[in-house]
Amino acid sequence: MPTLPLDRAAARGLPILLPNPDAPRLALPLFASPVRCGFPSPADDYLDARLDLNQYLVEDVPATFMIRVQGDSMIGAHLVDGDVLVVDKGRQPCVGDIVVAAVDGEFTVKRLARRGSRFYLHPENPAYPPIVPADGQELLIWGVVVGSVRKF
Repeated sequence: MPTLPLDRAAARGLPILLPNPDAPRLALPLFASPVRCGFPSPADDYLDARLDLNQYLVEDVPATFMIRVQGDSMIGAHLVDGDVLVVDKGRQPCVGDIVVAAVDGEFTVKRLARRGSRFYLHPENPAYPPIVPADGQELLIWGVVVGSVRKF
C-alpha cells in the first residue's frame, strides 16, 4: 500500500507530532508485579526494572510520528477522542492492523480490512459504516498504529 510522505502531510495542514530524537532518557520505575484489575493482591515492595516510554513505544525514530485522535469511530479498539497515537510508517500494514490512512486526502484512523482483493477501512464503532474506496478513489496508508497514550 502506498504511503504519504510526512512533509506532504504537513503541507496539507495535518497536525503531525514527531518524537524528539534528542530527548533525554527518562527511565521510570517499573514494579515487578502487575497490578490486578480485580481483587487486590499483596503488594511487592521492590522494583524489577526501569521503563523508558520512548524506548517502549518507538522502535524506529525516523519512521515514527504521533497524531491526536478526534472522534469516536474507534472506541471499540479503546481509542478515544484526545488520545495520542504512536504511528510507525516503516511497518508493513497487514489486514487487522489499526492504521492511519488518507482517502482522497481525508485522514482517518481505522482497522485495515479486506474483502476479496479490495482493501477497506473498518471502524470499531457500529454507528459508523466501513470506508470502502470506490473505483478511482485513492487510499493511502500512512502507517501502522503501534501504541497510544492517554492522559486522564
